[in-house]
Amino acid sequence: METARMCNLRQRQVLAFFVLLGVSGAGAELGPYSIEEETERGSFVANLGKDLGVELAEISSRRARIISQENKEHLQLNIQSGDLLINEKLDREELCGPIEPCVLHFQVLMENPLEVFQAELRVMDINDCSPVFSEREMILRIPENSALGNTFPLNNALDSDVEINNIQTYRLSSNSHFLVVTSNRSDGRKYPELVLQKELDREEEPELRLTLTALDGGSPPRSGTAHVLIEVVDSNDNAPEFQQPTYRVQIPENSPAGSLVLTVSANDLDSGDNGKVLYALSRPSEDISKTLEVNPVTGEIQLRKEVDFETIPSYEVDIKATDGGGLSGKCTLLLQVVDVNDNAPEVMISALTSPVPENSPDEVVAVFSVRDPDSANNGKNGKMVCYIQENLPFLLKPSLDNFYILMTEGALDRESRAEYNITITVSDLGTPRLTTQHTITVQVSDINDNAPAFTQTSYTMFVHENNSPALHIGTISATDLDSGSNAHITYSLLPPQDPQLALATLISINAENGQLFALRALDYEALQAFEFHVGATDQGSPALSSQALVRVVVLDDNDNEPFVLYPLQNASAPYTELLPRAAEPGYLITKVVAVDRDSGQNAWLSFQLLKATEPGLFSVWAHNGEVRTTRLLSERDVPKHRLLLLVKDNGDPPRSASVTLHVLLVDGFSQPYLPLPDVAHNPAQGEEDVLTLYLVIALASVSSLFLVSVLLFVGVRLCRRARETSLGGCSVPEGHFPGHLVDVSGTGTLSQSYQYEVCLMGGSSGTSDFKFLKPIYPEVHAYGSQSNSDENPTF
Repeated sequence: METARMCNLRQRQVLAFFVLLGVSGAGAELGPYSIEEETERGSFVANLGKDLGVELAEISSRRARIISQENKEHLQLNIQSGDLLINEKLDREELCGPIEPCVLHFQVLMENPLEVFQAELRVMDINDCSPVFSEREMILRIPENSALGNTFPLNNALDSDVEINNIQTYRLSSNSHFLVVTSNRSDGRKYPELVLQKELDREEEPELRLTLTALDGGSPPRSGTAHVLIEVVDSNDNAPEFQQPTYRVQIPENSPAGSLVLTVSANDLDSGDNGKVLYALSRPSEDISKTLEVNPVTGEIQLRKEVDFETIPSYEVDIKATDGGGLSGKCTLLLQVVDVNDNAPEVMISALTSPVPENSPDEVVAVFSVRDPDSANNGKNGKMVCYIQENLPFLLKPSLDNFYILMTEGALDRESRAEYNITITVSDLGTPRLTTQHTITVQVSDINDNAPAFTQTSYTMFVHENNSPALHIGTISATDLDSGSNAHITYSLLPPQDPQLALATLISINAENGQLFALRALDYEALQAFEFHVGATDQGSPALSSQALVRVVVLDDNDNEPFVLYPLQNASAPYTELLPRAAEPGYLITKVVAVDRDSGQNAWLSFQLLKATEPGLFSVWAHNGEVRTTRLLSERDVPKHRLLLLVKDNGDPPRSASVTLHVLLVDGFSQPYLPLPDVAHNPAQGEEDVLTLYLVIALASVSSLFLVSVLLFVGVRLCRRARETSLGGCSVPEGHFPGHLVDVSGTGTLSQSYQYEVCLMGGSSGTSDFKFLKPIYPEVHAYGSQSNSDENPTF
């Protein structure tokens, strides 16, 4: 739109130039001159006497004077000095509006003889205008279920300054839900859009008040603000949808005001107010607001005024459809104003180069010529101007006989943009003005200037142990911004930093797609995690590559059964615990200690009493394996009892081990320590106990640390047991003091300890008989109360 206005003004200036030439019969050019707007009246512009090459007396005698268009005396000539001066303050925005450069054409007329000199004064912009929003407050209704990353357009501010002094960016007050991005329209205008970066919650925060600031690029910059009220509404799960995303419409430039341009229609699957749709123009510019209007109910778009092809050849506007729930959809109206004249300039392409290699500046893209069929009838209609759209890295250079060369202005980057649609616009200077546009597509060819980039700098993958060979455990992925073979990526395993890691026997990779496979079954108990690097290499010349770290974590399966550390299970010499008949209910008989080589819940153990000689007399605590009595003993209870316990882990499926425990009822004493071995009948028992101790220590090295205290406890008792066996006489086992409470399992479970004096009768034959076992009663008991005696009975 602004480009078209500029072109129209230039056309009228060139036309006046030709008219003057026709009157004077001669012409020469002065300048160009330039001056900043708002310069004080009387400021010096240039010395015309010097530029004309005449004496000061000749300027006066030949009655030199300034002739301006439309008889506006912006400039004055000092006859005495020959200086060209500003006659009044110039406001660039008032003179030229959005057109840049702002050029005032004038002539220097000298009589006797008659000479006319063409000149132009360029009024340079200063940052004297601040951005202004048409609305001081914008209200947006945004559903609370809006997806992160959704954008919401805001009305843009207007700034009468141009180029760098125009609006450059938008800023938003600090908040946790939205950020603002500055986007460019095809006509160069910048507009703000809100981007949702944190989910909304209407119940938590029903509305947000933000401040939007528009800043220009002046030094110092000027700014303007508007308030943004965001109303968070409840969910409305269907937004209006237009029948097509883009409507392309042509309308003759002589169509009167009120003419129907197009009827748009949007459908909303919701019902009630959420299904009622209202239409409106979205973010219209000032020109579009004055040119188009939309019926909010019917969607009819009409002209508010006549359109002018030479001023604005096309319009682009978004149409918004909003339902009663606040959701909206949009479509784009591309309105092309059709010229009613049938003789337009022509563009003839002589040579076209495509694709153009990237990173190569000053490449010739196209050679073409222009002509106008009207040139034979009217010279003015055959005069043409040729240009391409702005903000493209291409340069148009004129040559002889209406030939032009299109070339790159700098090195192109295919990764930033791989294709350019360059529109060549050719306009004549006739009345009415006729324009032709020709679009050429230029492809940018690739060179290998980008290395592959992994989607992540490191990957963590999980796979269960005991997996099947060739199991797919994950995929790594890299992308390359290049194209063709320069973007074809192959993957490979890099040598591990740990030379002891036999990576080639563990992992393989598909070179084409980055899929990773386990070459053999993994064992969590042997290898819980390992790391390696993967390389990605393209097929360019030279090839470029990058690498990423991959960490494989082996997950535990429940492939190990619980192992019972205590009591030891020996079929030839079953373990027996002694239980005094006077024991109170809850009396601790023994504690089953077990470990599991697995981890996590696969190693969480629970204990269960499966079978007992006397049901209801014994119980086992599920969480710590303590075996206790549940009631008082009586004379009717048999003296020997056999208990079958189950130790089960928490895996899926669970694994278990069984424990057989023999309990012997005795009168007046108990035995919390391990029973003495029958060395007389089993001389190798002492050696087996030592071997068992080594097994306990070995299991402790691979089990969880929380079992260390239990294992040490069992180990000490095994050592003591072996030593007492070798003595073959009376001994008092070492341990805690009588009556002390001992944390046996290290898990906070308290049990009572006792001491006994044990004597064996040994002979030279190597056999030993049980002599007596004297209990040493403690002063304090963990469970119940027992009578103390000054004498220890002998058995």
